[in-house]
Amino acid sequence: MVSFYMSTRVAVVTGSNKGIGLATVRALCKEFEGDVYLTARNRGKVVRTEGLKLPEGNIADIEDSYKYLGIPQANGNYEEATRKAATTKYLQRVSLKDSKSTKETNVLFVFHLQILVCVRLCVLGRVVNVSSMNCVSGLKKCSPDLQQRFRNENITEEELVELMQRFVDEAKKGEHKERGWTDGAYTVSKIGLTVLSVIHARRLTKERPNDGILLNACCPGWVRTDMAGPTAPKSPDEGAVTPVYLALLPSGAKEPHGKYLSDKEVQPW
Repeated sequence: MVSFYMSTRVAVVTGSNKGIGLATVRALCKEFEGDVYLTARNRGKVVRTEGLKLPEGNIADIEDSYKYLGIPQANGNYEEATRKAATTKYLQRVSLKDSKSTKETNVLFVFHLQILVCVRLCVLGRVVNVSSMNCVSGLKKCSPDLQQRFRNENITEEELVELMQRFVDEAKKGEHKERGWTDGAYTVSKIGLTVLSVIHARRLTKERPNDGILLNACCPGWVRTDMAGPTAPKSPDEGAVTPVYLALLPSGAKEPHGKYLSDKEVQPW
């Protein structure tokens, strides 16, 4: 485990042993004035990049993440944390196993980790959740009731988790489509991740209004990765542009916050 008892600025990038996450690490190693920590579930596949730090443990495991982020004191220095948790294949059809694991990776892991980040994050910190263009198109395919619930500006963490669990339960019974859901576990998980970003940004504004912390979700675009395939138009470096842009927002910036962005532009949600 890594202790963050340090005075230097720190960037943590989760799920970053390959693809967009690794491209984000490489960009931050060049542009970020501080230590960059690469985290991944498979240590053996980590590609060494000049300037990065490699912590022990599994940051994609909820228990390890508690130990990992529970180490620092309240003045621990977290300048930026990029969430990259798209670890499951794109799902055209829903199975119980895939819907449950996708929800746990893309929503619940971020939920647990980000609660700690909201408490520990230093003044002027930046949090970037990597979502997907599927969250917008997928939400439009959901029922009007579900759309209204997800877009409700007062939705709570508890209500969001309840909706995610409802999707898993209804997918298990094969009833998710008739209950108003879009037909993709990955897509639903990214809807949840984007809404979670809005909720936690609202929480930061309320609980730490003078700390200058900015939290956003973004779409990297259609990128050539193991998940998206070789025919996607963007390279991983191009996919990292918006996450890195948000991670490096200057200290005086007040916006964007609690937004969903693509190509460095705020998109309607």
